[in-house]
Amino acid sequence: MATRTKSRQANTFRNPLLEGVRWSEKCSSRLSLIWSILPQYLRNLIISSAVLFFASAIKGDWIIIAVHLLKQLNGASTNKANEAQRIDSVHSILASYNLHGLTYFLIAAVVGSYLIYFSIGGFIHWYFYIKRRDKAHEWKCQPEKFLSPELELHEIIVGASSLLVVSLFSGIIACYAMNSGKGLTIYYRFDEYGWFWFVAQIGVVFVYQDYSTYWIHRIFHWPWLYRNFHKLHHTYKQPTAFSVTASHPVEIIFTQLVMLVPIVTVPVHWAPFYVVVVYAYCQGILGHSGVNFKSFWWQPWQPDTIFHDNHHQYFHVNFGFNIYYWDILHGTYRLKDRVYSEDIFYGMGKGLSEVPAEVLLSDVVERNLENPQAYRNNVHRYKLEHQEYGQFIVNNKIKTN
Repeated sequence: MATRTKSRQANTFRNPLLEGVRWSEKCSSRLSLIWSILPQYLRNLIISSAVLFFASAIKGDWIIIAVHLLKQLNGASTNKANEAQRIDSVHSILASYNLHGLTYFLIAAVVGSYLIYFSIGGFIHWYFYIKRRDKAHEWKCQPEKFLSPELELHEIIVGASSLLVVSLFSGIIACYAMNSGKGLTIYYRFDEYGWFWFVAQIGVVFVYQDYSTYWIHRIFHWPWLYRNFHKLHHTYKQPTAFSVTASHPVEIIFTQLVMLVPIVTVPVHWAPFYVVVVYAYCQGILGHSGVNFKSFWWQPWQPDTIFHDNHHQYFHVNFGFNIYYWDILHGTYRLKDRVYSEDIFYGMGKGLSEVPAEVLLSDVVERNLENPQAYRNNVHRYKLEHQEYGQFIVNNKIKTN
């Protein structure tokens, strides 16, 4: 029996698609050798840079950033005569909509995003899930649980599919911005709207994007939307960095559109705007990584990664991303005396005495799977002792009988 099980596992790992995206497993010994000779400061720099580059690719924003940077360096001036001449010389409907050269932008956006997604994503996967897999209790939010090889493959295929959609959209935006940018409220001269607004817009955009995505996320957890769209993302109860784009294309493109509202409504300098965007995506990667990262002292608004890991483990709770105060404000922040599951909607959970005994026992098991080291001071804030839930189970069984 054991031989058959091992055989099935071996066949699963020989899946050519899975082997392709898990290239870092084949290179593990070589990567480990190179990693061992690097000084610690360089290792930290590489990890930080990997997350940063990965963040710039998860929705194809790297190509938009490149276009705005190029326009910034060129003074963002548009030569009307050359523009008219170019449109006259290119008999194309796309050119008349300021989308000249769109094909090249689309190809660059998709190819570049995929290169970053698989190379940097593969490196992050290697660093934690291969190199340190046997020490999961030191770094993993749910150290006893890993995605199965089939779910890892599913996660990457879904993530790559959604990445294709948002990268194409980003390619269109980049092309339009490069050709004209008319209608966009992005500016390039640093002091065009004053230095106060140049700095203040960071906070304004950050709060707008985070609060709007809190509500989008929460709404997608309403029963119908959850079952038809967002449930796909919750296939991964033990998320990894690849989970960050593994969402339904309708949901991910809608979220991207809402996040881009400022660039067509208020004057924003491209640099502060995309600093906020990349910051949010970096935190999204960390939040989905399954690794027990803690926020820094200068991030009092930022929840630790266990916050979003709890969201995947318990489904309908902790809807915020970069500001956990939204959940506290609206009563969707996880509480110790509440039970959460995929069948309990709206983020409020149910009291210990309000659920059947088997649901409460299942919740206790889930809590025991959490890593205490993922919480501040290594104290498991939500672990229930027997005296806290035992009587509820006894009473529940008596009622049932």
